Amino acid sequence: MAGVIKSTLEALHITSPAPARTLAPPSDAEAAALKADYEKHGQGHVFAFWKDLNDEEKAQLYNQLNGFKPARIAELVKDALNPPPAEETPKVEPLPESATASILDSDPEDIQKWYESGLESIGAGEVAVILLAGGQGTRLGSSDPKGCYDVGLPSRKSLFQLQAERILKVQELAAAKVNKKKVVVPWYIMTSGPTRGPTEAFFEKNNYFGLEKDDVTFFEQGVLPCISNEGKILLQTKSKVAVAPDGNGGIYQAIIVSSVLESLKSRGIKHVHTYCVDNSLVRVADPAFIGFAASKDVDLATKVVRKRAADESVGLIILKNGKPDVVEYSEIDQETCEALDEKDKSILKFRAANIVNHYYSVRYLESIPIWVNSLPHHIARKKIPYLDTETGEEVSPSKPNGIKLEQFVFDVFPQIPLDKFACLEVRREDEFSPLKNGKGSKEDNPETSRADVMAQGTRWLKAAGAFVISEDPEETGVEVSPLISYGGEGLELFTEKEIIAPAKIEREDA
Repeated sequence: MAGVIKSTLEALHITSPAPARTLAPPSDAEAAALKADYEKHGQGHVFAFWKDLNDEEKAQLYNQLNGFKPARIAELVKDALNPPPAEETPKVEPLPESATASILDSDPEDIQKWYESGLESIGAGEVAVILLAGGQGTRLGSSDPKGCYDVGLPSRKSLFQLQAERILKVQELAAAKVNKKKVVVPWYIMTSGPTRGPTEAFFEKNNYFGLEKDDVTFFEQGVLPCISNEGKILLQTKSKVAVAPDGNGGIYQAIIVSSVLESLKSRGIKHVHTYCVDNSLVRVADPAFIGFAASKDVDLATKVVRKRAADESVGLIILKNGKPDVVEYSEIDQETCEALDEKDKSILKFRAANIVNHYYSVRYLESIPIWVNSLPHHIARKKIPYLDTETGEEVSPSKPNGIKLEQFVFDVFPQIPLDKFACLEVRREDEFSPLKNGKGSKEDNPETSRADVMAQGTRWLKAAGAFVISEDPEETGVEVSPLISYGGEGLELFTEKEIIAPAKIEREDA
């Protein structure tokens, strides 16, 4: 099967077989053949400084260029510079009730059934998690991978640690459910080139946060060359092409190229939960979500939260021309944004806010080679530093001089038949606290992430009958370790106990 996938990918002209990891320069014949291929597609300038390079630099440039397919790059450039005419105003509708459910108003018995079923699937070793963790904490004032960030909780736990501990806890819950000593939820972490080394080092330093090393797999999203406004591949140096990550939609190609799919299959995985690292409240491998999706026998499901206000700048999960899709805030008019639900005028008609939290069946992921080449690429016009191939001088442009091409994880939605797509609305305060902006910003910052985690712990403890007291109105929360409670369960020990906030409760306190 691996050979079939490999040859299929090469047929797609997206990637070549992985070059040998060696600094040996190519032969003259190999270099000439590759140069001819690039010249054939109008990109021969990338060899402009070939004669100036030493052997190590020649090996670097050759191996990088050999990892791309000039014909495919030419297709992408053509599409990017000559976009099709804008389609007529699309027909936008909410998803039909048959494809949706909500934790907010579903029958509690149904929610419990999903949860129990999900735990059984986890206990059977059928569930894995893929984490999208390619971003750096630049907006947060950090050059580290965003998952390393500490939002200021009393425990000083990073996002990676919070999520690892949720995996440990759900493994424990599932093991108890199915009467096993040990249950494993494999964790596949997709990084970018710049974040892979620091991410792996962070996990090593922290002993994988209690997880088994063999159950944590790191892999990289792909990159694509940066393109000038004239359609030419940009050089970063004489021996290096300027590249940019291919977006979170690169997950589909990456799990094939990196053999993650083969690993999933060899482990007997049937269900995959995928999410972004920058959510302090994410329920990793959520049993209720797994059970919900499995009960509907869908290939792709997505979690959403209710839009806070009509003018909240957030993508929405909708039907677009009869197909599941995501529409950005800027793509719909004010009247549509403000439209009220026909059955309940207290809520918006279009309210399903996308939080990049998805379920995939492995049977669907197996079909990636068939459709991955049909996914669109989106253009981001940027100021891209480059090396002038005429003068050999480095240029730092003052205005956008090129484009970066990327894909979005939801680009695949429209190709999913409606009967194989589902959407689950969850409570924002329980499951979504994004970390997008630096300290002191208006929203979605370290302060809000910390507050949301602390508020959740307080709600859980009060629901269990504890008394949470604070003499400081600014500090009213309690951090409950994921190792103690995954979703509010197991806190009976604190019934009628008094807890002085701010506080943290770790396993040794229980």
